[in-house]
This record gives sequence, structure tokens and C-alpha cells, in this order.
Amino acid sequence: MKALKASIRVAVTALALSLSFAAPSHAEEDEAGTLTRQMKQLYRAGKYTEALPLAQKSLALREKEFGPDDANVAMPLNDLGTIHYNLGQYAVAEPLYKRALAIRERTLGPDHAEVAMVLNNLGDLYRAEERYAEAEPLLKRSIAIGEKTNDPSVVLALSNLGAVYSNEGRYDQAVPLFKRGLAILEKALGPDDPEATVLMSNLADAYIHQHRYADAERLLKRAMAVTEKAFGPDHPDVAQAQNNLAALYARQGRNTEAERLFKRSAAAMEKTLGPNHPDLAEVLENLAGLYRDQGRYADAQQVLKRSMAIRGKTRPI
Repeated sequence: MKALKASIRVAVTALALSLSFAAPSHAEEDEAGTLTRQMKQLYRAGKYTEALPLAQKSLALREKEFGPDDANVAMPLNDLGTIHYNLGQYAVAEPLYKRALAIRERTLGPDHAEVAMVLNNLGDLYRAEERYAEAEPLLKRSIAIGEKTNDPSVVLALSNLGAVYSNEGRYDQAVPLFKRGLAILEKALGPDDPEATVLMSNLADAYIHQHRYADAERLLKRAMAVTEKAFGPDHPDVAQAQNNLAALYARQGRNTEAERLFKRSAAAMEKTLGPNHPDLAEVLENLAGLYRDQGRYADAQQVLKRSMAIRGKTRPI
């Protein structure tokens, strides 16, 4: 059974970072700036579908004003790619990230913090698509830039490289990266900041595969509590936290607790992300695996059939 989704919520932090680079005041912003600000507010609330048209319009305005390859277009490209990524639309996000990266490298040079950010986002996109050989060098380059500039956002690439290693079963290499990233975030933001919760989950995933179940449960419960306190119960990150804890319970044979949390997670994901999102398919696959392990084959087949239908709709052509 697939235990956890080993992925940092790159987009939330990436979008926040783009705000910090010469963000105008409300009094100075133009229409595109207003749209971007509104889009990011929706995004942080987990309302990706509502944020999408605002990001599309903001990019169109910037391209009309400056041209398609101008420096002012790079961050709108990155932000739009980030929304598509979180909607599971990876094939749409990839060329947006590549355009943003090319512009940033040309206008800022190869070692700028914004270059590192887009490298990280593109690397994690490849990780999500299981293109690990392509993801690893991008994430390593992002880390190298962050270390050179002492940028605390290096934690993103550290976590995502750790996720690549976890996905490949290289848990001994993943754990130090997760621990290092978590230490950086806790020092910068405090022990209960929601930015740290996915790192907690990723570290817990590695612990699960090392059979350190008590350590994993402690981290997952903490991650779920912090996430729900920060965002409320109806947020995609809360649904993911429920899935993660359920996966641990399933491994331990705590089937009743696992089924309850998988069902809660699936319902929350469908409500917040829609009925055809790949994250929902993953939770359904976990639930089907739980049923199969209990010999409930009819229930497993019914759930798996729905998951396969979602995968068919989201798989790139």
C-alpha cells in the first residue's frame, strides 16, 4: 500500500516567496497586481479552482504589457504553473515552469534565489510524475544555490529531494534531509508553523518504512493538529494529513481507525479539490488496499474502479 504522499506543498511557499520580491503596496498596484494578490489569498485558502482564472488573467495582462519573454512575466508564469500543479494538471504546469526558469536565468543569472525557487518547483513536478532521474539534478542545483546565498527557502528543495529518495526507497538518505529541513523551519518559524507539517509527514513516511511506528504516529498527529488549527477542517492539507495517519494505522492493522480516516480524507478532498483530482485517487487506492487486506474484495473493487477512472482522466496524453 502506498503510505504517504511524499511531497512538500511547494506552491504555498513558492507563491509567498514571489510576494516578497518587490511586491507593490496596494496603493501602487495595477490590475494585474490586484488580481495576483486576490489569487494568492484564494490559493492559501486551498481554493485552487477559484484562483486559476485570476492567475490566467494576470499573466495575460503582463504578457500584453511587457511581451512573453520579459522579466515581469516570470513570476506570473511560475504562479500559474503552481496552481495547475496543485490541481494535478502536471502537463500544463511543466511548460509554464520551464518558461519561468528560462526568463529568470537570462535576467537574473543562474545563481539567484528566484532561479532556485523555480528549479525546486519543476523538480517537484518531476517527482510527482515519478520522473526521478530528471527531478534529482534540478533539486540538487536548487539546494546548491540556496546554500550559497544562505536562503532559508532551501528547505523546500531539501524536503523535495528527500521525497525523491523516499519514493525510490532510499530512506537512509531521505531522513537526514527531512530532519535538516525541519530544523531550519522550526528555527525560522517556530515549532507549530503550518509550513513545517508536510516535512513532518515526509519524515514520518521514512520512519514508517524503517518500522519506527511510534515516532511516525507522533509526527503525523502533530502535523494534523497544526494543519487543522491553521487552515480549518475544510482544507486539502487537512485531508492529506488524515490520509497519512490512516496509512500508518493500516500498516499497524488498526483497520477501523484507518477506514474512518481514509473515508474522511476522501470526502474532504472531493469537496475541496473536486471529484477528479489525483490526490483523491491516491486516497481511494489506499482505502482499496485496506479492504483487500481484510478480504473485502467487492468493496476494494468498487473503490479501485473509481480511482482508476480518475487516473484515466488525469493521466497526461
